[in-house]
This record gives sequence, structure tokens and C-alpha cells, in this order.
Amino acid sequence: MVSATVVLAATAVTVLAFTGVGLLASRGRVDSVETYISARDSAGSGTLAATVIASMMGVWILFSPAEAGAAFGGLPAVLGYAIGSAIPLALFVPVGARIREVMPAGHSLTEFAYARFGTGMYVFVLGVSVFYMFVFLAAEMTGIAGALAFVAGVPHWQTALLVGGFVLLYTTYGGLLASIVTDTVQTLVILPLLAVGFAGALLSLGGAGELHAAAVSADPVLLDPAFGPGLEFGLYVAFALLGANMLNQGVWQRVYAADGERSLRRGMGLAAVVVVPMLVLSGLFGIAAAGLGLTESGSASIAFFLVLAEAFPAGVTLAVVVLAVLLVMSSADTMFNAIASVVTADLARVLDDPDERTLWLGGRGLTVAVALGAMFIGAQGYSVLQLFLTADLLAAGVFVPFLAGLYTERLTGPGAIVAGLAGLVVGFAYFPTLRGLLAAISGLGSALPAPSFLFAFAGATLVSAALTAVATALGNADADLEALGREVRSLDEPMADGGRER
Repeated sequence: MVSATVVLAATAVTVLAFTGVGLLASRGRVDSVETYISARDSAGSGTLAATVIASMMGVWILFSPAEAGAAFGGLPAVLGYAIGSAIPLALFVPVGARIREVMPAGHSLTEFAYARFGTGMYVFVLGVSVFYMFVFLAAEMTGIAGALAFVAGVPHWQTALLVGGFVLLYTTYGGLLASIVTDTVQTLVILPLLAVGFAGALLSLGGAGELHAAAVSADPVLLDPAFGPGLEFGLYVAFALLGANMLNQGVWQRVYAADGERSLRRGMGLAAVVVVPMLVLSGLFGIAAAGLGLTESGSASIAFFLVLAEAFPAGVTLAVVVLAVLLVMSSADTMFNAIASVVTADLARVLDDPDERTLWLGGRGLTVAVALGAMFIGAQGYSVLQLFLTADLLAAGVFVPFLAGLYTERLTGPGAIVAGLAGLVVGFAYFPTLRGLLAAISGLGSALPAPSFLFAFAGATLVSAALTAVATALGNADADLEALGREVRSLDEPMADGGRER
């Protein structure tokens, strides 16, 4: 095992280097609140693809896909994870263009929810999106803390504080511009490290043939593409990831950061293609770990690192530490900026004619508070996959009525809320990890259906979609979608309020 001092030193060097990149890249360029939270029209297709890949593919890709391959269904579970991650990015090609058309001066998804549906849906979407971003951050901190604890026995709190603190430093200074620049550099480092790490592990463990034989011998279903539980896992993860990413403020920010519709389409499309092999490679580590008998003690959540420990000498794990740190930095800065943009845009709407200083301090202060909470949760060592699934369920029930507002004028705010709440009720009823809370309610436990992640996620999505269609058919909102763009202003304008005109 590498010493904790060496690993902490490598982590410190990595975070300091990229903190420097972020600070230098944004120095003198962030001259307004508007630039800080939107970086509007600043990213070409290549830069957009790089920042989307880096921001969406956090350190969780070293945990969740590998855990899925080792414990939740082998190859079909891994493929489901990979394809499910690509679908929302591909969907953002047309949806992103529609967002820019309907609300060209927008900043956040909550801003759209308020302008399109009113206060009720705004509060609903705000709660779900902020909770998702908080859990995403907590899961990232949990992942990196767990990785360094396994590799070198580093205490969880030291890792969470070191990594989270420095990412917070350059994001509160440089905003989205700093995030985009560091994301681009991180992507250029992450992709080769992941590919070389997989190839090296494959050779060190005897090649593809030997690993295939070991997996088949240990459990033939690991490589069976038709394995039922694996297909079920892949299907419900696809539902989970679709909802979560469509309500991910980090992606909405990057929709506005694209320097045109052509860059948006190319950037999102390229990102959707690249994430598939990334997640497949990570997931194959989990299958290899199960085939080699490394996960028999219930350690599937760290399957990726178990294989690396088996394949490489301790010194090589420093490269993995760098990879993990880069992954968590690239996604954590996205969430910090996403929270700041939501908070800042909402403060501009709810406060009485705030000046830029108030928006700066309010957005940054509340972001720091959320970040500290996420670091605390990350130091507790919870399951990364379980954290994500809980947040994903909320998004699965809400995203369909929310996005429907981009395309139909008939859907009312109450109709969208009812559709979302109904989806969540179905999801909660089936969701295995929440059943203990629901069953504690007198008389409710016996009425709950059999637990199922698939029915929870698919049910939440499909029920909300069906009720959205009904609410649209019966609705009479007569919303003027063309007017939404006039109701959301630049935050640099003297009377900017982020919402409706006074």
C-alpha cells in the first residue's frame, strides 16, 4: 500500500495545479455576474464536448459502472449504464436548441420553470434540482474519499476537505469560465489515463482470453448479454439517468455556453458518443473483479480499485489517484457553478432590485454552504450508487412535465405538478431503499407493492408522462412561449430580475 502521505501529496499537487489553471484562465475575464454564471456563447463544439464529458463523467464512473458489472448483472448492466448515460446527452441536441430558442437570455432551469409555469412548479423543480446537485456533490466526495481510503488509508474527511476546498476556491473566483477551461484540460488527461489503465490491467492479468475464462468459470451470466437481472438493471438505470440529466443545471449552463446551435449539436453529439466506451471500460473492471473472485467479501462498490490493486504494483496506483482526483474535480466544479447559477438567478428575481455585489455575495455564500454540507456527507462513506439512485428517482418523476412546457402552450402549472407528484408516488411505492420509511407509517406497509427498481423508475417516468399528456389535452394555459424570452433578462441590466417584468 502506498503511504497516506505520498497519496495526499499527489492529490495536493493535482488540485493545486488545476486550481492554478482555473484561476489564471478566468483572471480578468469575469467582469460581471452574467459572465460568471453563464459564459454565454464562449464554447465551440470541441470545447463544449470536452466540458460536457468532464463535467458529467465524475469519479462515480470508477465506482458505479464497475459495481453494476460485479454485482447487478454483468455485461448487460454495464451496457445499460453506458447507453443510458449517452441518451440524455443525445436528447440535449434538439432540447438544447429548443431551450435557446424559447429563452435565449436564460440562465437556469428554475428560471424557465417560474416563467413558464409559475411559483408552484418553480418550487417543485427547485427542490428536485438542488437536491440532485447536492447528492451528486456528496456522491463525488464520497467516491474520492473512498478511493483514497482504499488505496492508502487516507481519512475520508481529509480527502473531502482537500479536494472540495480547492475546487470551491477556483469556482467561486472564476465561475463557469474557470470550469470550462479546467474541464477541457482534464478531459485530455482523463481519456488517455482510463484507456491506458484498462489496457495495462488487461495485460498484467493475462490478457482478454484468461479474464474471459475466469469470468465464465466464476459465473457464466457475467458475460451473458441476455441475463435478465442485468437487462432489468440496465433499463432502470437508463430511466434514472435520463431524468437526472435532463434536470441537471450543469448541462443547462453548457447549452447557453455553446457559441451557436451548430456547436451545440456537434458538442453534445460527440459527448454522447465518447461516454459510451468510457463507461464500458469502467464497467468491465467490475466484471473482471467478479471473475477473479475479488468481490466475494461484499466489496463490489470498489471493484475498479480491487482490479488495479491486483494488476499493478503500489506505485502505479498514484496514476489512478490522479485520475480519480481529476474526475471528481471536473464534476464538482460543475455542480458548484450550477448551484451558484440557480441561486444567483433566483436572488435576482426575489430580491428588490439587487445590485451586482448582492448577487455575487449571495450566490457564492449559499454555494459555499451547500458545498460544506456535501463534503460532510462525502466523509461518511455511503454507497455512491445508492446516493445517485435516490436523487435520480426524484428527477425521473418530474422531468417529463417540466420539458413538456418547452413544446406545448396548453399545459398548466398545476397540471405539471400533479403529473410530477403522481409519478413520484408510484416511484416511492416501489423504490426498495425507501420502503423502510414508508412501511413505518401505520397501515401503509401492507399496501405497498413488491419492491422493484425497474418499476420505481419506469413507473415514475411513464405515469408522469401519461398524466402530462392528459393534462395537456385538458389544459387551457394558453402560455405564450414566444414571450418567455422577453420575461428573462440579462443579469447585467439595471432592472434585471431573472423572471417576470415588474
